[in-house]
Amino acid sequence: MAKVNIALDAELVVEVMVLAGIGNPQDAVEAVVRDYIARGHRTEARAVSRDEPQRTGEIIQPEPPQG
Repeated sequence: MAKVNIALDAELVVEVMVLAGIGNPQDAVEAVVRDYIARGHRTEARAVSRDEPQRTGEIIQPEPPQG
């Protein structure tokens, strides 16, 4: 895999390390980037599943309120 070198504010990286509980700056930043990508994929999947009934013409009854 290709590597990219970038400069980041040290305080920003330390904050990420503390919040993520990761002691290595590289690993901490990679974890944040991977989480961001995974979150984007989950959001995309939810949007697709929400649009699925409209796309297929299928009617789905809304779930009754819980509680």
